[in-house]
Amino acid sequence: MAVKIKTKFGTVNIDNDVIANVVGGAATDNYGVVGMASRNQIRDNMNDILNRENYFKGVEVKQHNNEIVINVYIIVAYGNKISEVAKAVQAKVKYDLQSMLGVTANSVNVIVQGVQVANED
Repeated sequence: MAVKIKTKFGTVNIDNDVIANVVGGAATDNYGVVGMASRNQIRDNMNDILNRENYFKGVEVKQHNNEIVINVYIIVAYGNKISEVAKAVQAKVKYDLQSMLGVTANSVNVIVQGVQVANED
């Protein structure tokens, strides 16, 4: 399934994997986010942090009529205020979708799948 954007020149179809890569990159770019988590950890058999190739497993894109809803599944670093991290993720995802793809998300839902101690590098 793809997000369809109608322009005066025709229709632009943006695949969900493209949106998932943009959303995953935006989410993991925020302070306090350890990484992306799988939305179906039992089915995907993944309790680990997703790498860039698997961001689509941690992002859900829904389109109803002209409204786009994004669900982002993340793991937050221990010691951070979860609500502030979630707000930052929402803002960054909405901004990156609009600036990179021209897609306006009506809502960005952040689901925290876990809290983990961040690696000290």
